[in-house]
Amino acid sequence: MHAKLAADRPRRTRGRLLVAALKLVVAAWLCADLAGCVVVDYQQRRWIFQPTDDIWVPGQVAAQGMQDVWIDFVSTHPEQLGAAVRLHGLWLPQPDEGAPALLFLHGVRWDVRASAPRMRQLHALGFSVLGIDYRGFGRSTSGMPSETLVAEDARAAWDWLARTQPQARRYVFGHSLGGAVAVRLAQEVPDEAGLIVEGAFTSTIDVVRTTSWGWLPIDWLITQRFDAASRIAQVGSPVLVVHGSEDTMISPQLGRALYEQALPPKLFLLVQGAVHENTDVIGHEKYRHALHELFGLGKPTNALSCASNCADN
Repeated sequence: MHAKLAADRPRRTRGRLLVAALKLVVAAWLCADLAGCVVVDYQQRRWIFQPTDDIWVPGQVAAQGMQDVWIDFVSTHPEQLGAAVRLHGLWLPQPDEGAPALLFLHGVRWDVRASAPRMRQLHALGFSVLGIDYRGFGRSTSGMPSETLVAEDARAAWDWLARTQPQARRYVFGHSLGGAVAVRLAQEVPDEAGLIVEGAFTSTIDVVRTTSWGWLPIDWLITQRFDAASRIAQVGSPVLVVHGSEDTMISPQLGRALYEQALPPKLFLLVQGAVHENTDVIGHEKYRHALHELFGLGKPTNALSCASNCADN
């Protein structure tokens, strides 16, 4: 069953990451004046987020039965000041109205439907789950995403969750690039019950440094920094950091480094044999242990504690 679920996930190759890093290097030659840097910023956003109109069919199938939700707000972002924004989301509630609620923030390229299998895994762990598309993805308002625009989108989704689930304990979850978005949101809001990130990293600069082009001095060029490491210590709730031991997209060392910057209580869960796309499937039962031990959610399936069996401390 695990193998089938793992296979039914969109693949993100290391080659795609290397190509993005190479494009950043080329962009350095273009940024000779202000106009050039504006172009580089736009292209960098496109290379990082990789929004596409393509449909990942297994995700579309997994999204069937989820409720479509629409989140409307007026942007206060300088780039789109006063603009009406509409975000599309998928809502997968629990029968129990008192169940914990979780905001799911996805990574690059695919729209929220590609995350539907992962959302169902979290639902099976007891959460009511809201997944959203940022501007520029899926059926949300069109445009080119940026670090600060998706932060505004995440805050609007969090406000929607607070309005519709006022009695629930509410958690922030981010996968891959969404992990950095989740860290920023958890740092900024005062009412999250916990933060969970999977396949996350410390910053985009650190990710580039793990590639074969990482020796080049291009730090000054990167505008979309997603500096989660500098923010996570300001998160005021328990933090669970999850990573696959065989993740070749985002090094487990970056996940561990992010964990080290968080304040306790916290747990680091290294899922042996898992890669970037299937950590939640391979580590499903260890997830269950970690959620119980750190957040007091659900019940573990046996007497082993996460401190001895789940967290690779």
